Amino acid sequence: MRPVLAAILMTLSAGVLAQQSVSFVEPANGASVSSPFKVKFAVSGMDVKPAGDMTANTGHHHLLVNAAPVKAGEVIPADDKHIHFGKGQTETELTLPPGNYTLTMQFANGLHQAYGPGMNKEIKIAVK
Repeated sequence: MRPVLAAILMTLSAGVLAQQSVSFVEPANGASVSSPFKVKFAVSGMDVKPAGDMTANTGHHHLLVNAAPVKAGEVIPADDKHIHFGKGQTETELTLPPGNYTLTMQFANGLHQAYGPGMNKEIKIAVK
């Protein structure tokens, strides 16, 4: 009976994890934008809370500009390529010089530790 219970719990856990995701509301992948432009974030299966709040299934957004995603459990740096939204913000206005960019939204816990690949989303944009 125990292996069956373990299998059920693993299936339920996998279902919960599959429902947790982040996405860009705007801009769309491949968009051409003029600076400044609005960036809106969305999260499913978790709640947005400010930095410092370590409640389970919560976190806050980070926007990475032309930077590689941060591995699960690692702290997201705070610099000009790693923008923190520790107050729980879900949108911002971004000013970038003309060029092509990769924007990566990364969700992290209250200590800025990345949740990893399942909780990041990458888009490419062109700034006119």
